[in-house]
Order: sequence, then C-alpha cells, then structure tokens
Amino acid sequence: MSEVISLECTRCQRQLPPGIPQNTCPADGGVLFACYDLETLKQTFNPRVLREREPNLWRYREVLPAIEPLTLGEGFTPLLASREFPNVWIKDEGLNPTGSFKARGIAVSLSAVRAFQIRAVAVPSAGNAGGALAAYAAAAGIEAHIFMPRDAPLANRVECESYGAKVRLVDGLISDCARLVSEGVRNEGWFDLSTLKEPYRVEGKKTMGYELFEQLGGRLPDAVIFPTGGGVGVIGLWKAFDEMEQLGWIGSRRPRIIAVQAEGCAPICRAWRQGTKTAEPPQHASTIAAGLRVPKPYGDYLVLDILRRSRGAAVAVDDEAIKDALTRWATTEGILAAPEGAASLAAYLKLRELSPAESPEALTGDDQVVLFNTGSGLKYLDVIAGKKSPAARRIGGIIGPY
Repeated sequence: MSEVISLECTRCQRQLPPGIPQNTCPADGGVLFACYDLETLKQTFNPRVLREREPNLWRYREVLPAIEPLTLGEGFTPLLASREFPNVWIKDEGLNPTGSFKARGIAVSLSAVRAFQIRAVAVPSAGNAGGALAAYAAAAGIEAHIFMPRDAPLANRVECESYGAKVRLVDGLISDCARLVSEGVRNEGWFDLSTLKEPYRVEGKKTMGYELFEQLGGRLPDAVIFPTGGGVGVIGLWKAFDEMEQLGWIGSRRPRIIAVQAEGCAPICRAWRQGTKTAEPPQHASTIAAGLRVPKPYGDYLVLDILRRSRGAAVAVDDEAIKDALTRWATTEGILAAPEGAASLAAYLKLRELSPAESPEALTGDDQVVLFNTGSGLKYLDVIAGKKSPAARRIGGIIGPY
C-alpha cells in the first residue's frame, strides 16, 4: 500500500495533511481527494503485477492508503456479457458484501477510521450505505449511527439493526437525515462518514474503474452507464481513469460517462440540460429507487464536470421504465437487480432509441457499453412486490449527500 502524500481540495486545490482525520476543505467545503506519488509508483505498479493477487479491491493496494485493511471480501465483482445485447456488459455490484457497491467505499473509509482510532461514526442513508456501514463497523468494533428515511426498504433497516447499529428512522428525505447527522457530529462528537464528506469512500469506489480495465483485457469501454444519487460512483470511476493515465496504463481516451437518475428526483439531469455547474434540488422527490432519491448531491459540481469532460450525458427514466427493466434483466439475464441498477438498463434502452444523426447522446449497437447494477434486488423485495414509490415530500432543512 502507499502513503497518501496529501489531501487535495477539488475546488481550490488546497493541500491538507493526510495524517489526521479530515472531512471537507475548511476553506470552501470542497470534496477532498487522496493523492499518491504516482510518478514513483509507475516504475513498479503495472497490470502484470496483478495477475496472481487476491480477487478483491485490495489487489490495487498501491493506489490505496497504507492502512490495515478491514475486509469482508469486497470488490472484483463479475463483469457479465449481456445475453440480450452484443457489446454490452453488466457489472454486478450486488455480489459485494451486504449486497451493494457501497461496501467498497465503506471498507476503505472504515479502515481509515480504525487507523485514526475514531470510536463512533454517523451517516445519512437511503439504505445500502447504512447496511454496509453497520456491517463493517461491527467487524471493526466501532459505534455506528445511521439515519434513514422511514420509508427506506425494510431489508435495509433490519440489516442495520441486526449488525448492532444505532438506527433512527426519519420522517423526511435524505436531506433531513443529513441535518440530524450534522447535529450529532457537533453535539456528540461523531465522525461524519457521509458520501464525499471524507476522502476515503471515493478510494474504495474508484477500484471499479481499475476492475473494468482488467476485466476487459486492458482496455476501457466506449460508455459507462451508472445510477447516480450522491454521485460518488461516477466520481470514483473518473479518479481511477485519471490515475491510470498518470501510471501509463491508458492514454487520454475516456469512456463516455452517462449518469442515470429517476425522473422523480433528477437534479443532475436538470442541471445538465440547463448547462449549469451545480444542481438545484427539486421541490418534490419521489421514486421507487430509494438510492436515487438524493435531492442535492454534495459532489454535483464534480459529476457535472465529468459528464462534460467525457462527452457523456445525464439521463432520467421514470419508475415504470425502471420496473420494466428490473423484470427484463431478471427474465433475460438471470440478474435480480436493485431498482437503482435496473435504471441503467432503462437508460440504455432510451439512448438506443435515439438517432445518432440527431442526438449526440445516442448509443448504437456498435458501442461497447458497461451497465452498472449497483445492488441486489433481494434488498428490495418489499419494494419490488409492492411496486410502490415512496411518497413525495417537500424538501426542508439542510441538503446533504447520500
């Protein structure tokens, strides 16, 4: 593993010391990125050294912080060729511990928390981040405080309670949960582990980019479709691609990054259409995909910049399209996806219907595309069986990240 040489603010580029716990930039609240000496690492860290390593995210230890890993076997999930669409692959993150891609970020961030000897952490969560935190906190002997909307999927609440986390159900949105976490951080001394409110969850998520490169035989696809609530998956992928270029693994070419959101809560899509650098929250937020119900992503400025730099797009799909895609993947691919993951297929189908001559966002059958299923549908059985969207609510209080 490598020493983090600094933590860099993604807004003002201020450098902060990595040897103490950090949340966001004290100057402007910007998201912090962990930086490594990639110029030195490129002399010895190359794809060849990975061949005999363990099949989990810690195989990329040279670009992860030098801390003792807290692991439940996360990462290196399968990349499955679609049975229905040539040139399409499904990255099935539902096979991670606790059933979602959230395990990646929590594994690395909790490893750092343990190294810093922090004893209590807190997050707002629509479900899967809370479940992952509860599991890894139990393994580390760290107290976990989880705030989730009362209408979050039942499996997530039961999961968190079973791992011994302190769960509080909130009559509101993820933004209301975030406000309560902030109060607890101030009053109780908890460490805020919210998405993009500390630097190491991105480090775990970025390993998805390294895996794509390996699993596609040393190349990257033409496009990646990623369900986007808080946006850390998109941000992590892009950080991995930047690092791989500096390491000499790839050139400057990048996949088109396509962020998919639910029409009932699509702040990134609206900002994308309007050409703004940040997103404004919708007045009402409602969707069957609980993880996509994030009214104001903390890293919106990073996600929108990545979409522009990659010549990508932001696509909104409605709940009916998500339900149809969930059934379609289950019956044609044998994958029971989370509603958030099924949104990837819904977005792909929508982009395939567009004419390349009329829309630069269109995809064709010749485009090599990776669709991310971010979680297991087994965590959403009550939602899938009921096929009911959580009730829309007006936003109140401070907006926080998922």
